[in-house]
Amino acid sequence: MEDLLRRAIVPTSIGEVWVLIDNQQSNLTVYQGNVELARFAPIRFGRGGADLQRVMGDRTTPLGEFHVNRFNYDSKFDIFIGLDYPTPLHARMALESGVYTEYDYDAYFDYYRRHQSPPQDTVLGGYIGIHGVGEGDMNIHRNLNWTDGCVAVTNQEIEQLASLIGVGTRVVIR
Repeated sequence: MEDLLRRAIVPTSIGEVWVLIDNQQSNLTVYQGNVELARFAPIRFGRGGADLQRVMGDRTTPLGEFHVNRFNYDSKFDIFIGLDYPTPLHARMALESGVYTEYDYDAYFDYYRRHQSPPQDTVLGGYIGIHGVGEGDMNIHRNLNWTDGCVAVTNQEIEQLASLIGVGTRVVIR
């Protein structure tokens, strides 16, 4: 995964619009190729921090390379931008670490093949994305990592982000 994250911060083309979320710097940057289009900071992560391996309920934000697979404009968080977590690489890591059984692993890929997206109800959890605060408390947002595993920005920032990216946009969380 570390090799993937090192390679993932290189744009696939000079015209690619992509997102880099940096856990250490607590910022989210939208690029077109290597050109910065927007930067939001500070951003918030899951209460459990960020890590390579996540399991349902631990409130950890997963690290990795993802793609936007949905937008929910009726979310309680203003706008919810869904990511394709867990990825096949996360499923493989779960199998290798014993979090997934062979049955879980096979069921993951069976679902993935049939739906062209990952299942959201495995032991790895799901419903990971980028969202606003909605009607939540801005004081909490300013001071704490508060999500259940998502990345949170302000409502104004999520609206700007949603105007810059679309379904299929690559998102790197490192």
